Amino acid sequence: MQIPVDIKAVIDEATNIDEARETPISVSIYMDETAPGDVQAHVRQAFASASVHARVSMVYFPSFPVVAAPEADMAVIVAGLDEHVGRYAADIRAAGVPVMIVTTLPELVAEIAEASGHPVLHDDLVAPAIDDVLALPEEANGVHEPYPLTVDGALSLNKRMGEWVIEACRDKRLAFALAFRFVRKPLSLEAVNATAVQNAGIGLVVILPGADMPIMTLNQAKMLLQIAAAYGQPMAVERVKELAAVVGGAFACRAVARQLVAFVPAFGWAIKAAIGYTGTLAMGRAAVEYFEGDGKIDHLAEVVGRARDKAVMAADSARKQPSVAAAAKAAAAKVGRATSNAAGNVVPVASSMASSAVDAVASAGVVPGPAAKAATNVAHRLSDTVANRFGRGSRA
Repeated sequence: MQIPVDIKAVIDEATNIDEARETPISVSIYMDETAPGDVQAHVRQAFASASVHARVSMVYFPSFPVVAAPEADMAVIVAGLDEHVGRYAADIRAAGVPVMIVTTLPELVAEIAEASGHPVLHDDLVAPAIDDVLALPEEANGVHEPYPLTVDGALSLNKRMGEWVIEACRDKRLAFALAFRFVRKPLSLEAVNATAVQNAGIGLVVILPGADMPIMTLNQAKMLLQIAAAYGQPMAVERVKELAAVVGGAFACRAVARQLVAFVPAFGWAIKAAIGYTGTLAMGRAAVEYFEGDGKIDHLAEVVGRARDKAVMAADSARKQPSVAAAAKAAAAKVGRATSNAAGNVVPVASSMASSAVDAVASAGVVPGPAAKAATNVAHRLSDTVANRFGRGSRA
């Protein structure tokens, strides 16, 4: 099978992992001695690195003074009940260093900082998601801080810290991922979500038959290389079989899309968008979970291929729906359910996107002119839907 992508272009456009490995990074950590012991230990462990190019300094206050280090790439304040946290954060930001405030006492930290006259920025206050740390009884009137740092809570905190780092340190985010494990998954998922949105948009707006496939394939190939890079896996021409797996996924997804388009032609572009989105998301999420389990790039093709096959079979079953509208909506939702283990948020996003597409066509009267206009509107709706679900550059 001839691969309809320029492999050299894909590799050239992928981030240079060797260069990122050699990039120096510097983190200043300021540890509030009144902060809960579990969150102190968690941050110390999270920022432990074997990289010789990662410099991490740590100061405990109030025993030692907090002095901003302008040469640092980022700072971390592990916050407890010290009334100076807000002022320290303001001083560090004034020195030109982004500062992340990590705590399991988010409401108390914010209240104390507000009372001291130095309120903290909401986006810089990073804590575990409450749903991940507590199962509250129905009669509970509130959440008592500090949040217990359970296993799920620790994972949630890592996710939020990683999202903050890749947003605040965009120029060096791959270097941070290679140095600190908690940055890898958020960075990879950002690439997956962005690529899925791009491929959905391609399905919506590309009109020439077959013209969408090479573009989607190139996007998927770059996505996989970006994921591999985040986990420190080598990227070279030898990775052709991984690219071939992605191309196979593009062919398979497009074949299903053609079948569904033949079944519901008025909704063809909506279905292609749904398949482009959910198929890409399924393969990307499968790759992320594979690397999270310490998988190696040598077997990535097999993992991605299985996710692709599940997505294709699920999408194909959408043809059995009783109406054309139901078929278009089910094309996305069924793919999401088939890959739910690796792509937790696929179903609601895909269903929302497909519903928007179908509703837009219906409101347009399903005639060429209005349908084309509706496609443009859906492209905007799709972007908003995904941004609202995953967060547009969210750090908290």
